[in-house]
Amino acid sequence: MAAITPVLLCGGVGSRLWPVSRQGRPKQYLNLIGDTSMLQQTLTRVAGVEQTAPIIVCNEEHRFLVAEQVRQLGISSPTIILEPEGRNTAPAIALAALAASLDDPDTNLLVLPADHYVGKPAALVDAIERATAASEQGKLVTFGLVPSRAETGYGYIKRGEALAIGVNVLEQFVEKPDQTTAEHYVASGDYVWNSGMFMFKATCFLESLAEFQPKMAHACENAMQTAERDMYFIRPNAEAFSTCPSDSIDYAVMEHTPEGAVVSLDCDWSDIGAWSALWEAGDQDAAGNVMQGDVVLHNTHNSYVRSQSRLVTTTGVQDLVVVETADAVMVADRHSVQDVKHIVNALKASGRGEADVHHRIFRPWGSYESLISGDGFQVKRLKVNPGQQLSLQVHRHRAEHWVVVRGTATVVNGDRQMILTADQSTYIPVGVKHRLSNDGTETLELIEVQSGSYLGEDDIVRFDDVYGR
Repeated sequence: MAAITPVLLCGGVGSRLWPVSRQGRPKQYLNLIGDTSMLQQTLTRVAGVEQTAPIIVCNEEHRFLVAEQVRQLGISSPTIILEPEGRNTAPAIALAALAASLDDPDTNLLVLPADHYVGKPAALVDAIERATAASEQGKLVTFGLVPSRAETGYGYIKRGEALAIGVNVLEQFVEKPDQTTAEHYVASGDYVWNSGMFMFKATCFLESLAEFQPKMAHACENAMQTAERDMYFIRPNAEAFSTCPSDSIDYAVMEHTPEGAVVSLDCDWSDIGAWSALWEAGDQDAAGNVMQGDVVLHNTHNSYVRSQSRLVTTTGVQDLVVVETADAVMVADRHSVQDVKHIVNALKASGRGEADVHHRIFRPWGSYESLISGDGFQVKRLKVNPGQQLSLQVHRHRAEHWVVVRGTATVVNGDRQMILTADQSTYIPVGVKHRLSNDGTETLELIEVQSGSYLGEDDIVRFDDVYGR
């Protein structure tokens, strides 16, 4: 039996999960349920399947987030494909299939969105085994979720004749139905939810794509043939990829292929499309509440309350979603959380940075957040991950004072190199070359006090940068 190569799709922003999910750090990279991110949970739940190193498709902005989260799981030699721009799922999968086929054209691609929740991973592993057998026979397999209710927010798949136990001919994709149609689908027993998960041989998918979407196949091939490779990052040629049509795998291939099959799956699944999904998947108390962070509730029922930076309390309410971050608070009726996207659109229309950027900004080396700022000064908290370093740089308009709070800092300050530990500090004048490194095994945390005539992030000249910025 050919190997299985997991392909994780990391597109999407998850705007309905604002203010936690934002463009700079979307939901797939967040710890929404448990202590690991959605991406990490997706990789972990298929760890029991015999497989090769994963292929992850994401955008350039999130490349170091992906690399760090994969490293934390101890996964070596991942392939991380950086899409020049989003073109929906079919081109993303094509890029992954082309990369995988270089090593093994017959590898079975297990395509998984990186932002889904699966409450019963053992059921998914069982379905993967059935899908692998069908894939080995040249089928293009999609996973269909046995519906638990008449849901109008998902697309459906109609199952045809049985090919094997739990495997059927893929007869038809159908769009999101109205309530009456959804109830008919569920009552008939012939329909399953469209999960967005797939399995097929790399060669079978590429051949089908070339047949049904030749322009897309050609653009992806050209982009990968002239791709740049940097460690485990692959950058497809942006000019070649710009000619690629945008389409989902459902429309581009699965609706047309005569080799489509559907594997039925009942695994307590959710696409975590809104805050109400986190309430449903969460650990509810006796009053039906799900709490995360520093939260105190009184006379509160069937609510989801999440705090990230301060105490949040409620009393005398029910069916609410309350989400607090360092720079925003969102309160919604639990049954209206799909409308959070309208809040995000309004913020974007008014030019508010909270729509896209977190108060805590993530960088390849770690993160920083602004604690206070005023005329001519700013105070930040920096966290540098073990083994990471900032660029060798200079500022033309500001001076900086670094105070180590935790960990050990290796500092280049002009002609001097020094080691600083907790409660020690250094002053960096305007125009002096400097670099901050964490050569230790614990996170380095320090306070940075900036002062000067201009404090913008673009006041930086880099002389050496391990991240190629």
